[in-house]
Amino acid sequence: MTNPVSGTPVSSASVTPQADIGVIGLAVMGENLILNMASKGFTVAAFNRTVSKVTAFTSGRAHGKTIIGAGSLEEFVALLKPPRKVMLMVKAGTPVDDFIELVKPLLSEGDIIIDGGNSHPDDTTRRTRALAEAGLLFVGAGVSGGEEGALTGPSIMPGGNAGAWEAVRPIFQRIAAQVEGGPCCDWVGPEGAGHFVKMVHNGIEYADMQMIAESYHLLRGVAGLSANEIGAVFAEWNKGELDSYLIEITADILSKVDDQTGQPLIDVILDAAGQKGTGKWASEAALDAGSPAATITEAVYARAMSALKDERVAASHILSGPESVAPVDRAAYVEQVRQALYASKIAAYAQGFQLLRLAAHEHNWALNFGGIALMWRGGCIIRAVFLDRIKEAYEVQHDLANLLLAPYFQQAIKSTQAAWRQTVASAALNGIPTPAFSSGLAYYDGYRSAQLPANLLQAQRDYFGAHTYERTDKPRGEFFHTNWTGRGGDTASTSYTV
Repeated sequence: MTNPVSGTPVSSASVTPQADIGVIGLAVMGENLILNMASKGFTVAAFNRTVSKVTAFTSGRAHGKTIIGAGSLEEFVALLKPPRKVMLMVKAGTPVDDFIELVKPLLSEGDIIIDGGNSHPDDTTRRTRALAEAGLLFVGAGVSGGEEGALTGPSIMPGGNAGAWEAVRPIFQRIAAQVEGGPCCDWVGPEGAGHFVKMVHNGIEYADMQMIAESYHLLRGVAGLSANEIGAVFAEWNKGELDSYLIEITADILSKVDDQTGQPLIDVILDAAGQKGTGKWASEAALDAGSPAATITEAVYARAMSALKDERVAASHILSGPESVAPVDRAAYVEQVRQALYASKIAAYAQGFQLLRLAAHEHNWALNFGGIALMWRGGCIIRAVFLDRIKEAYEVQHDLANLLLAPYFQQAIKSTQAAWRQTVASAALNGIPTPAFSSGLAYYDGYRSAQLPANLLQAQRDYFGAHTYERTDKPRGEFFHTNWTGRGGDTASTSYTV
């Protein structure tokens, strides 16, 4: 056997357990999490299906650190102190199940398997239950922060089998980002709760990025600012209430010059965005829960629209829009867009937390919404000063039905909604699509409306399908049917789904 910190895989079948945790998967996130753990004083075993990656890692970035490479799964498991903690940093889906099946026979009752990837919450629930039957503890931990966060301190959202928490807590809370108030990691809830919270985080991330992109589009298309000028605007915005990681990196991106052409680099990047599916999952979950998360969903659709690049180019030569852009006062317009961005951001986060609240009710999860805001305060992609306000709102009223009802956010929307409406209107008049801004405003107006035209919708449903309706002059829960044509009879549908 080699020296435990020598940086070479062990080869002996007889090894001494010495690693606090083991990580399988040496892609970007896996490597950086291992280095993070080692930097915080933990000894980490490392394994990858392609063993040459283990050798390259332990002889390179991990050399001289408390990181032990393993040449086989058997050696890897033998290196772990009981209860063994195996963290999977592999692609979500089948690869997670495959590795669970490979490592499960090597573990003992009470050992812990952790999935640190972007798994679907339903898969995490299934795995938690199946492994419990085998005497093993499972943790589905959402990890956010990208490459930098994994290395220096991510946001970690663990859920699953609560019996595992005390064993993994010292490691997770030590390697997580640290903010005033504590580490950006705490136990979320049972089964798929951790990965559900991570999924909603990613949905909000989609919305946040789309809103920032719409701001850029408006400042360029209506105000006529250059990429570099808009970068300076974002840098200024980052000094106030919009202070966030995404605003910060946007300022950097817009000031970057392409080495090959001398143009702003943003101008030579093709306008076709990719996605990995977590935003779509959040939208699907919102639909399943009956939670109106239109801004998150519109952000997903905006990426789908961007992917139709060739069709859009062809359509641009056929379909018409406004003849010209109306002139604006640049400074005033920049401030108007800033306020609209902030108001839209509030609406998007309100949608995300509303989805969490409805999911918690459906699954009987006791989610700590203020704690979730704290976990997102540092390390993750949506980290922002703004999240302090959300944490404060839930500390004052833990059962808050909607963030829009919190006094701070009420006042924030009151002071920004005129600019918000003007921005959405100017976008429409100038033919610039703003699906996130527009859907956020529609969400706000819908939520504040005591009366919506759904009475007509329900009358239509009853007319063509006998789906029944409730009456304003009768108690909720009593349903009625009208024979609208005189030919339908009195039989009504037995299903009524809200």
